[in-house]
Amino acid sequence: MATPLSAESFLSALEKEGLVVVQVGDWRNHNRNSKGPWGPVNGVMIHHTVTKGSAKTVDICRKGYSGLPGPLCHGVITKDGRVHLVGYGRANHAGLGDPDVLAAVIAERARPADNEATVDGNRHFYGFECENLGDGEDPWPAAQVEAIVRVITALCRKHGWSVRSALRHLDWQPGKVDPRGLDWGDVEARVTKRLGAKPPTAPRPTPARPVIDLSELVKAARTNPSMKGTPVTYAGVRTYEAALVDEGLLAKKRLDGHFGWDTVEATSEWQERLGYRGRKPGQPADGIPGKTSLVKLGQRHGFDVRN
Repeated sequence: MATPLSAESFLSALEKEGLVVVQVGDWRNHNRNSKGPWGPVNGVMIHHTVTKGSAKTVDICRKGYSGLPGPLCHGVITKDGRVHLVGYGRANHAGLGDPDVLAAVIAERARPADNEATVDGNRHFYGFECENLGDGEDPWPAAQVEAIVRVITALCRKHGWSVRSALRHLDWQPGKVDPRGLDWGDVEARVTKRLGAKPPTAPRPTPARPVIDLSELVKAARTNPSMKGTPVTYAGVRTYEAALVDEGLLAKKRLDGHFGWDTVEATSEWQERLGYRGRKPGQPADGIPGKTSLVKLGQRHGFDVRN
């Protein structure tokens, strides 16, 4: 647990670790501090962007998009290994996560598998987005992986943390899969070596795969849109919506566990990507989840389906 570094100390720590740092606009003063607290900070979180092209990726992470204003992280690590600083302070990157995971990070002990999303992570973590499509096939170049290792090392060294203070988005929020395809064991080993410390002895938990009950999801899809407000009638909706967000079909601000009209529309778009249409010519897909489309979404985003 620590007070966030000043912007200058943050920059200096990265540069001293040998990183090539690109300062984007007025990054020191670009933040979401007016929307909530920033600090104490407890660790470093790594994400993937689900984007292609360095310039586009940096621009999105700096500005955000409809429904989710930027900055979406503090730094963007592009495939060439450069670190682009796009904001400093509170940033929209971690979202809600597991309080038991936060407690483990603070104590620097082995983390449990995440199964709750109740604590504000944007307050507690430095966040770095890594340019990658997140499909499990897009490669992680050596220069980019080395930059990830050095970013984590720089901030852990500056705060006096161990590698236990570094985590992935998937370690924090149920249903997340990022950074998919990155060899995290290798990253941890290299950070530990750079810090001159002994590697952790406790094994890293394998995050439990969430399970979505199709019948409960369909019930939510049929009843939620007409309800007053945004009540949550089935917890699995949040895992489902997280996958739609990662597909670029649902605005992140709609990741609320309520299967509203925006989620229906996003579901319809996902179904149409798979070739489904409505019963009549020209009619869109109905936006009510079906077994095949749900299983395919789960295969891409790390959840299983029952019923």
